[in-house]
Amino acid sequence: MEKVIRNEEDLLQLLDQLLEEEKPINWNAFYSDRERKVPFFVQLPDENLVRYFQNKSFTPNKVLELGCGNGRNAIYFAQQGCDVDAIDASREALNWAREEAAKRQVHVNFIEENLFELSLTPHTYDFVYDSGCFHHIAPHRRMSYVSLVKQALKPGGEFALTCFVENGALGGATLSDLEVYQKRSLQGGLGFTEEKLLAIFEQDFDPVEVTEMKQMDSVSGTFGVSGLLTARFRLRSR
Repeated sequence: MEKVIRNEEDLLQLLDQLLEEEKPINWNAFYSDRERKVPFFVQLPDENLVRYFQNKSFTPNKVLELGCGNGRNAIYFAQQGCDVDAIDASREALNWAREEAAKRQVHVNFIEENLFELSLTPHTYDFVYDSGCFHHIAPHRRMSYVSLVKQALKPGGEFALTCFVENGALGGATLSDLEVYQKRSLQGGLGFTEEKLLAIFEQDFDPVEVTEMKQMDSVSGTFGVSGLLTARFRLRSR
């Protein structure tokens, strides 16, 4: 019997199926080769994240990271004294992250889970961070993504992300949302502009900062490459 749409989740799953690419990214295989020439396969925190901490007004206690990968930012949060929950769907990524946290003798609660199946205690976190997950989210899943972030944050909490710039040095498909479904592909990851990010989050969040990531060298102790957009928002009080 063919799939019958009975509710919103059925519709979301149908659209997920529509966008199944011929060769979707196998994240376990991706992270199993730690020598792969990938810019973020380093153990350095994002330059924008370090800058947030250098601002004395930024003092999060409880932090949630979405798509933590090899743990480089989650570990930095922990080193700053934060209580950190870090989510990723890749077991290989989390194995790597746990090894790195153990080397640095910090505690991070790493959780293997699809973020859309995540069960959270509402309004638990001061800060939610996403470095490189959002541009892999299909347009029909954005409402669920925004809802997850809103549910996770305490009143007045903050959310920040890094994502591909449209047609940037790292990729960043320039597809419209309609073209995503016409082509049945995210083409490796969607690119964004400041205007697009503001439009997506403006209903519930006030922008704090939107800027391109700064190019950094390893001597700086931070990760920074061109082709990424960084954005920081504050949950609007109702």
